[in-house]
Amino acid sequence: MIHAHAFRKLQSKTQVFLSGEYDFYRTRLTHSMEVAQIGRSICTWLLSRGAPLEPDFFIDSDLVEGVCLAHDLGHPPFGHSGERTLQELMLRHGGFEGNAQTLHLITETMFQNESGVRGMQPTRALMDGVLKYKRLYREHETPPRHHFLYDPQVIYRDFVFGGSTPESLVRAGEVLNHFKSVECQIMDWADDAAYSLNDIVDGVRAGFLTIERIEAWAAETGIDTERQGWLDRLFAAIRGDRLEEEFSQKVGAFIKACRLRERAANNPMAARTNRYRFELVVAPEAEREAAFYKRMANDIIFESPQLQQMEHKARKILFELWDAAWRNYVEPGAKGSRVIRLLPPRAGRLVDAESTEAGKARRICDWLAGLTDGMIVRTYRRLHDPDFGSIRDLS
Repeated sequence: MIHAHAFRKLQSKTQVFLSGEYDFYRTRLTHSMEVAQIGRSICTWLLSRGAPLEPDFFIDSDLVEGVCLAHDLGHPPFGHSGERTLQELMLRHGGFEGNAQTLHLITETMFQNESGVRGMQPTRALMDGVLKYKRLYREHETPPRHHFLYDPQVIYRDFVFGGSTPESLVRAGEVLNHFKSVECQIMDWADDAAYSLNDIVDGVRAGFLTIERIEAWAAETGIDTERQGWLDRLFAAIRGDRLEEEFSQKVGAFIKACRLRERAANNPMAARTNRYRFELVVAPEAEREAAFYKRMANDIIFESPQLQQMEHKARKILFELWDAAWRNYVEPGAKGSRVIRLLPPRAGRLVDAESTEAGKARRICDWLAGLTDGMIVRTYRRLHDPDFGSIRDLS
């Protein structure tokens, strides 16, 4: 996993703040490494608690680490702003979803060569581990913006279920989206633990989260006794310049908040695999605390004018690059215009090889989603800035 080009590119993809703006905050790469460490530690903690786990019956920490390292591979440049924009662009063409795009990479496009594309040929367990959501785009009543698989990915969903998806789960609708293997559940909580805490640390370091802003937010939101206690400890850590130490300890507490229990007897997969026989349970207080920090980060950081400006920029760049690719590869020669082969040759050949509009849209989306923050800005500038003419990295 760590040797793949797609993984290395995460070092230049936004986690919260635009890649390159600060030297100390997290990128998608460092975030994925932290999630992997937390996921592995959860496996060790669960094993240390004894039954139902034993030295010869355990959750494979190598597998969980691989799942954690892979979980963000499909995220596009500009973080959640880029994801929302691609969701909008792909709404009529099968949708875009970061988790579905991760599955798309590891099964189909991660290792590209001149003769075509192929994925990394993941095992059933690894594939199932990254499947946070299992409901298809077409299985929603209205076109969804998130939490779905691409329709052609039904073959991978059937594969992880041993040949076909249980009909009872398909009929259950949204329940299917919450039906995760135990490795996926560990990755999901490790992800929540990492970004709920680390977004706060990065926000404080970057000056977005100040005591004054947090106090104003708390007054407007309404804080109960439990949340006030978390705030008091946060303020003490900021004032004492020991925020990273305090939140590193919280990571440990979130790991120790985990336990296993056996799933309900009517679970259609429990008799077939231990991945569905057991499930992860997180202490409610830890879940509430993580949700509290996530809401704080969303309300103060992500809704800030600075981050909203980044979203505006992401939309402008992605819309204009999409339009340029569409006019030259999907509707070439429209309105008498001259066709310009502006995509990298391999990406252009993949678009040309598709026979349907939806297929071409997916390949254009793959190209855009695979760009880093720096690559997409340079590509945009080459197309629109008369004073920028670099041809060194045509990506």
